[in-house]
Parts: sequence; C-alpha cells; structure tokens
Amino acid sequence: MPHHRRRALLRRDRTRQITPRTHWLLLSVFAVTLSAALLLQGYTHHMFGITSDAVTDAQGSSGMVPARVAHGGPVIAGAATSPHTARVRPRTIALTFDDGPDPTWTPRILDVLRRNHVHATFFVVGTQVVAHPELVRRIVADGHQIGIHTFTHPDLARLAPWQRSLELRETQLAVAGAAGVTTALLRPPYSSKNDALDDADWSVLKQADAAGYVTVLSTQDAEDWQRPGAHRILANATPHGHGGQVLLMHDAGGDRSQTVAALASLVPRLKAQGFTFATVSEAVGMAAPVRPAGLSDHLQGLALVRALQGGDWAVRLLGWLMYAAGAISVLRAAVVLTAARRHRRLRAAGPDRSWGPRVTEPVSVIVPAYNESAGIEAAVRSLLASDHPVEIVVVDDGSTDGTADLVESLGLPVRVIRQQNAGKPAALNTGLAAATWDLVVMVDGDTVFEPDTVRTLVQPFADPRVGAVSGNAKVVNRGGLLGRWQHIEYVVGFNLDRRLFDLAECMPTVPGAVGAFRRRALLELGGVSDVTLAEDTDLTMALCRNGWRVVYEEGARAWTEAPASLNALWRQRYRWCYGTLQAMWKHRGALVQRGAAGKLGRRGLIYLLLFQVLLPLLAPAVDIFALYGLVFLDPVRIIGLWLAFLLLQLLMGLYAFRLDGERPGPLWSLPLQQFVYRQLMYLVVIQSVFTAVSGSRLRWQRMERYGSLQAPPQVSLDSEPR
Repeated sequence: MPHHRRRALLRRDRTRQITPRTHWLLLSVFAVTLSAALLLQGYTHHMFGITSDAVTDAQGSSGMVPARVAHGGPVIAGAATSPHTARVRPRTIALTFDDGPDPTWTPRILDVLRRNHVHATFFVVGTQVVAHPELVRRIVADGHQIGIHTFTHPDLARLAPWQRSLELRETQLAVAGAAGVTTALLRPPYSSKNDALDDADWSVLKQADAAGYVTVLSTQDAEDWQRPGAHRILANATPHGHGGQVLLMHDAGGDRSQTVAALASLVPRLKAQGFTFATVSEAVGMAAPVRPAGLSDHLQGLALVRALQGGDWAVRLLGWLMYAAGAISVLRAAVVLTAARRHRRLRAAGPDRSWGPRVTEPVSVIVPAYNESAGIEAAVRSLLASDHPVEIVVVDDGSTDGTADLVESLGLPVRVIRQQNAGKPAALNTGLAAATWDLVVMVDGDTVFEPDTVRTLVQPFADPRVGAVSGNAKVVNRGGLLGRWQHIEYVVGFNLDRRLFDLAECMPTVPGAVGAFRRRALLELGGVSDVTLAEDTDLTMALCRNGWRVVYEEGARAWTEAPASLNALWRQRYRWCYGTLQAMWKHRGALVQRGAAGKLGRRGLIYLLLFQVLLPLLAPAVDIFALYGLVFLDPVRIIGLWLAFLLLQLLMGLYAFRLDGERPGPLWSLPLQQFVYRQLMYLVVIQSVFTAVSGSRLRWQRMERYGSLQAPPQVSLDSEPR
C-alpha cells in the first residue's frame, strides 16, 4: 500500500476513535450545563418566593436576644461580637421599600420620590435584581440607597447556615453585577420590630454580622402588604409624635397602586409637619454602607446575572419547544392514524381497487449473504416454498463461515455466486446482473418469507407506474423486553409511517428485508449505489426522483431477525440513521424539484427531518426539562402530560396492531420503553448527526446472527422445492 494512502487510512481510523468521544463530551457538557442552569433557575424561582409579611410563625423563645437589642434602635451592628443599635434622629423619616425592584411599581415610586426631592432605601430581592437590573441602576443613579433582602425571599431562620450564606452572597453579587456597587445593609424577610426578634432570628443576625452586614429592622409599618386602601396606608405610615422612624413599605410583591397613592400624599404632609427624609445611613449617622464593587465581584455578579437570565430564557424556550413538540406529535398521530385508516380502506376495496391484471410472471430473488450460515437455510427454503414462480440467486460476499458451501450442500435449485468481499451494494449489483426476470425481489439473508409473500409483493407491478414495492417486515425473535420493543417499533412506527408515505407518494425506504423492484428501473439508475450506508433508502429515493412510484403492500410479510442485545441494536441503528442522513443529504435537491421528486422532497424528506432528526435531537433537553418540572413545577401536571402522551401512543399501538393482525399483548411494555429504548434511539440520532457534521466516514457494521430464524409455521424446512 502506498505510504500516503496508509497515512490517510490512519487519519480516518483516528477520526473514528476520537469523534465518538467528542460527541459524548459535547452531549455531557450540554446536559450538565442545562441541568445546572435549570437547577439554579428552579431554586431561585420556585423554592421560595415573595409572600405576605403576615406569613410567619409564632414568636419563639427570645432568651438569647440581648435586652439592649430587643429594646434598642432598628439598626443593629456587631451582633456576633458586641451588639449595639442605632436610633433614627428625631423628626427624621427613613423611607424603606422591600421586595423590589418591580417593573411597574418601582418606577412610579421613584417618580414620586423625585418629584418630592427625597431619598429612600430599597431592600432588593436578588431574583428581582436579575430580572430588572436596569431598575437597580436607576435606584442608585437617583441617589437612593441599596440594601439586600435575600435572593429568593425565604425566612432565613428556617434555613441551614450554608443556605443563609448563599442567599446573602448571591444577592450581593447580583447587585454588584447589575449596578456595580456593594452594600452592607440587610433586612431579613418577614422581620419587623426589635421586640419581635426571637432566638432563631438572633442566630441569623449574628451570622449576617460575621459576614459584614448591618441589620435594618423597622419601627413603623405602613401595612401596605394588606392593601387596606390608600387612606389606611397613609394613616399607618404617619408617625405619632416627633420621634424618628424607619418606615416599612413595599415596591413589589403584588399590586402596589395603593402604596404609590399613599406615598404621594404622605411625603408632602410630613414635610409640612416638619419632618425630613433621609436614607437609613443618613438617618442614624452611620458611614456610607454602599460602595463601588471590586472588579472581581462585578465580574462575578455579571456572570450570575447572565447565567440566571440564560436560565430563564432556557426555561421559556424549552417550554415553547415542549408545547410545539406536543402539538406536532398529536398532529402527527392524527395524520398517521387517518392515513392508515384510509390506506386500509383503499386496500380492502376489492376488485375496484386492484392494481390491474394479476401478475404471474416469474421473479428473480436476490439474497446478498455475508456470514449468514445461522439463518440462510431457513431463508432459502422459505423462498422455495413460495406459491409464485421464483429464481433464487444467493450472492456470497466473501463469507468466512461457509455460507456458500452450506447453501450448495442443500442440493436445492438455487444459484450461488461467490465474490470477494465488496459490500452489500456490490452483492446486490452482482445478483441484479445475473437475474433472469424483470421483477426482482431483494431479501436479506436473515429473513424468512411466507408462502404468499412473493406473490403478494409483486402484484402492484400491474400498475406500470410502480417501480418498487415495500413489504411488511416483522420481528421474529420477540422474546424479552428488547425484542418486544423492536416488535412494537416495527408495527407501530415503521408500518404506520409506510402507509402514510404510500398515500403521500413519498416513500423514502424500501427495507432490505423485503422489497421488490423493476429491474429496468434499477438499471436506469446504474444499479445499487454504495455511497451511503443505507443503500435501501438511497435506492428508494433515487427511484422516486426518477419518476417511479413506490408503494407499500402490508400483506407481503417477511420475518426478520432483530438485534438481541443493546450493543447490537446500537450498531444497527447507528448504521441505519447515519445512512439515512447520507441519503437525505444526497437527495436534498428533491426539495426544489417538481413532480414525483418534489413529493419526496417536500413531504418525505421534511417528515424525516422533523420526526427522525430534529425531535430526537431535542429529546434530551425535553427529558431534563421534564425532571425539572417534577422537582420545581407541578409534578401532577407533568405526570398527567406524560400519561396523556403514553395513552396516545397506546391508542396508536392498539390500532397498528389491529391493522397488522397482531395480538396487543406486547404493548404492556410500552411505558418501560419510554425509559430505556427511547433514550437509546435518540442517542443514536445524536451520535449520527455529530458524525455526519464532523465529516467522519462510518464503516458498514454487520449485525450479529443468533440462529433464531425458522421457516414460518406453514413452511417446513424439509419441504420440496416448487
């Protein structure tokens, strides 16, 4: 072998070794990233949330709260070391607003404050900061003060210490990322006055102090969270006497129109009474608690804000995709079932719907075989038992297990052609060149025909427009869950789709297990192409584009051996899927063609792209989102939707099994199929797409044979040739 060719082969081998690992790495990174984003989004949006300030437990023991704190001022510092408090100066009002920023009410409150030339302190919630960072910047730009009110508005006293730290740290980062500042002010959610502190609250204040925070409680509550009316809020917010107050109000958490109206009257009234307004730090004379954020905090904060915004975007997108996928799946089910019913009615219409004069001419049956010794005898004998005249040509493609010798030793009227191993397309072309008759049936060496299969399969050729006929491939080894699942897939998936494709005149695949062709139609194409791994799909699409009609004959049954292990199934479906992608790309020109080619392109190819490529690619994200919904959303609703789709699949399965004359027993395993088989199939699609996009060339992989094939009950292996 030339040196340059050997190097090229080595490069291809390395590509085959590296590419799958890259695929799984990319998929793993995607899954982990999406899961982390959804976990963060779920925690921040659904674990807690803003509720009424009245939603608190009864006050517990307060023996650990120092008396100078319980009876001191509302601003508490040094809780972990040397507790001390500060009171507001007389005739001073520190306006404070909790739970924001809110896109509706915060701007209106800011407008009222600006008109009255007063400043306030806003205790912001981290999730609201992430959602509306521009409002935080406006608060700071207008000269107001920022404090934190935790990230998700939980009762800190009920949280573990690590969760408290997380709540404070994430809120601080959100503020740093949104407005470029940090703050030392904290107001715990559901807090009120000093004398309401209990031991659990005090543990929160000590931990906050250790983290560098000064706690700000309130001395007067406007009780606007009750929405008692603007006049009542105004009365609640008006001080009795001349003492300074930290006034608690809200700019988010619901309809705050009453708060806005009351505030517009309150500020001028109190000014007229001689009160002044100040931020918390100004009201108690403390050093400025709000400072520019360091570069590290600012960058971390920006990353946090972007990550959470990305999580919100991902949840919305996944939600829409789930709705779209659900709607498309329901629509597909309705179309497929309607088409299947119509297809059956047309086929059952009797003589009025016959293809034409009965086809009685002999048929050449080509059996490409590579190491098929386990099942070739059953396959050949079943073909010889056909009630239609057949010529059988077995093309041995360089088998190493004595397949050709075995067939010759049977002493049956079968032509055996030996060739060096060149692949299935080459074997088919060899058989095509040796065939005597114009009608050709191609059958895999792992497939058994019923006596009437060939006769039934060739009857559509009475219509001169028909160039190929797809038969009904059925799984013979149905034992075990894997066998049942493939049996369900063949009956419910493949056969229902073929009925639809037949009606729409866009059949994309005549399966290698059971298909019939006009020999001259194949010769017009130059025979079977070897440029894809799905030669049956490539050949069928080429026939459609060449103006031939391809139909489905469900009565032509063939029994094929399906993979009996997950590894073997993976290899088979990987080859099928990759080959189908190759064929779709090769025949993409059909999308803009007219006539029969246009039907294939705008019907068949788009159908394959949507349901065999795009939806499987979205399946991992849908599964992750479903788990997210079970944990953070309404699990009853998620389970209900899953059961609804399962019921839809079950109904489709029952109808498909009825059409095929199958017992519905295997459908009991349908729920289990959703947790193993479905994932395997979409992983196959993902790997195939990545392989195709990367430009790797996948080699043909032969399926392992198990020797489970036998002639059907009405065909004895000892029957004489016809």
